[in-house]
Amino acid sequence: MTSEENDALRQRYELLKGAEHHKNALIEELLRRVDQLTDDYHQERLDHARESHFNREVQRRELELQEELRKYKTVMDRDAFILVLLDGDGMIFDDNFISRGENGGREAAQLLWSSVTDFVQKTQLKLPSDYKVVTRIYANLKGLGDICQRSGIIEKPEIIEDFARGFTGSKQLFDFVDVGMGKDRADDKISEIFKLHLYDCHCRQILFGCSHDNGYARLLEDVSEPQIMSSITLLEGVPFERELSQLKSKYQTTRFEGVFRPTKINIYQQNYIAQPIQVQVQPQRSPHTNGLPPGLPPPNGLPPPPTQYQSPYQPTISRATSGSPISAAALNPAAPTWASTAMTAPQMASPPPTPQPAPHATVKQVPRNRYGQRIDPVVQYDPNEVKRIKKLKMCNVHFLRNDCPYDPCTHDHHYKPNKNELATLRYVSRMTPCKFGSECDDLKCIYGHRCPSDTEGKKDCRWGENCRFDRELHGIDRTVVRTTKVGKK
Repeated sequence: MTSEENDALRQRYELLKGAEHHKNALIEELLRRVDQLTDDYHQERLDHARESHFNREVQRRELELQEELRKYKTVMDRDAFILVLLDGDGMIFDDNFISRGENGGREAAQLLWSSVTDFVQKTQLKLPSDYKVVTRIYANLKGLGDICQRSGIIEKPEIIEDFARGFTGSKQLFDFVDVGMGKDRADDKISEIFKLHLYDCHCRQILFGCSHDNGYARLLEDVSEPQIMSSITLLEGVPFERELSQLKSKYQTTRFEGVFRPTKINIYQQNYIAQPIQVQVQPQRSPHTNGLPPGLPPPNGLPPPPTQYQSPYQPTISRATSGSPISAAALNPAAPTWASTAMTAPQMASPPPTPQPAPHATVKQVPRNRYGQRIDPVVQYDPNEVKRIKKLKMCNVHFLRNDCPYDPCTHDHHYKPNKNELATLRYVSRMTPCKFGSECDDLKCIYGHRCPSDTEGKKDCRWGENCRFDRELHGIDRTVVRTTKVGKK
């Protein structure tokens, strides 16, 4: 074999060798791809198994949650109710109901219930068919009874208690609660009941009867969620006070005709008429000279014994809520002369050991003007001292009335104020309007019965529309109607 043939064979071998190499490379590439696909396949199987398991768990949990929601909805619908929350000191039932005592209370409760059910139908509230109407009325029954008696609605204060008893006994979920004497007791209870039910899932609507008291505006202003605000309806008795009227755009309102009084009780409009009364002024007793007939003026400038004087010009003023009689010292401007005094024949007093000159007769009283409006005295104050006293957080009720009902109280009872600090504290307390306005006859009342920043004769003040006092509590006539004291001037 020649060398050329050998070279040809070698070339053929090299060609086969290259082809074999490419074949092996291809086979190895295919094997690598098979391995990758196998791994991906196993991973996909695991993922699929996991997703299938997850979907089954989700479906199972979804069914469980749906069942729980169904149960919760059943529970919520089972005890759904509408709360009628009333401040009975201002949301006063119609005179026709109150005057008939217990029977009137039952009829008032029935009419109120019917009015609520009509309201539900008109507003198309989403309520179960077996919803309940819960009514809570909080009031000072004694004070309300006194006012209704003095205004001529009832003959005796106890009729109010009969009315409340009839109202409470008429339906299982109707309660007329007596909060007792004391400022803001009804307000505080109503505020807490309001907050308690505001987010209660069973309470579908709150009918809030508070149109007479601006103090509830702060409570309503704290509610900001639209869904919660839609569950509150302001119930109107007397016209809404100024601050509450400004909230009417945020809350729905309604009125139950024939259920509540549309106007406030004005006891002085009925009682403050010209009719004679018996006014007794009792100055300090003094000895009489032996042999001097009773009724004649005693010697040495000493005052005479007690005298009864009948005035044809003096209106009838009822007793204050606390039970203390209103003094005649600030009622009648006409004074009896010494001659008229001598015409009377009062009983002689037992002489004390030592004669003492007596000051003017002093009997606790509520000063009023000729219109029967209560008059708060004008007080001079230091603005810086007012700011300092406010920062001390003293309890007004404790220091000015000495009958704080709260235990524990959130304000200070331990500070030892001096006379000037007490005077400033009294002024600070007068900056809060009394809920009874100028009609208040509580001798111990510490709140304001006229705007402390007003000017006599003007129906506004430097605070303008932002003043906390109503317009009618501005510019009050500050002239006190008095009877002349019988005694030494």
